Amino acid sequence: MPRERKKLLLRLDPAVYDALARWAGDELRSTNAQIEFLLRKALKEAGRMPRDAGRMRRPGRPPKPRPAEEGAPRDEE
Repeated sequence: MPRERKKLLLRLDPAVYDALARWAGDELRSTNAQIEFLLRKALKEAGRMPRDAGRMRRPGRPPKPRPAEEGAPRDEE
């Protein structure tokens, strides 16, 4: 089972946030994903990335859960 992700309140200068949001948009990431990407990159470059750190989430929506069995009924749309 995946670990619960930590929530963090971050205060940024509005100009820094705007630049970060534009950069995230250019790379097709959310601002939150861009912050995590940059923090992970900095940790790795500094040799401080924890060995047990999970992978970053893939872009886009999480996949829908699959039915438990092959013949399980699916929800009607």
